[in-house]
Amino acid sequence: MLQTISLLVENKPGALMRITGVLSARGWNIDSLTVARTLDPAQSRMTIVVDIEPVLRRQVIKQMNKLINVLQATDLTDSLAVSREMVLVRVRATAETRTGILKEAEIYGARVVDVSQDGFGLECTGPAEKVEEFIDAMRNFGEIDVTRSGIVAVSMESRKLRVAPPVPAVTEERLSEGLPNC
Repeated sequence: MLQTISLLVENKPGALMRITGVLSARGWNIDSLTVARTLDPAQSRMTIVVDIEPVLRRQVIKQMNKLINVLQATDLTDSLAVSREMVLVRVRATAETRTGILKEAEIYGARVVDVSQDGFGLECTGPAEKVEEFIDAMRNFGEIDVTRSGIVAVSMESRKLRVAPPVPAVTEERLSEGLPNC
């Protein structure tokens, strides 16, 4: 079963490697991974979709919360959350199929982001199921190229974030003064 995990992490080198290392060491396959900085440039938000057994979902969250650089790990699988995925599709079009492609794109709320003599570049955003259906609809018109963003998700539950502040690094100055580093 797919589990959607939201992670707030320190934006530091090696954070992604530690997180993916925990998952791969246990043989859990990552289905989707997105990461970007938050409003605070020192922090990043990751959305990971991992294929695991339902009985192991709590264990994954506990292990993520133990990692260095992870400020908060949350399971969004069954909680009140909004999740979206974006796909860019290049569709080859003939004179006969151009109108059909544009009508089908409109049905799915897709936008035309590029037009050439050979076809269209289309962008579709929505739940993963909608994105899959859009890709299937475009396949009916012939050869396509697909690039997907992966799922991004945000919790809609009204709760305060419980984020532990990062542990300050020991500085040479504080050590030489014999002062505690806090």
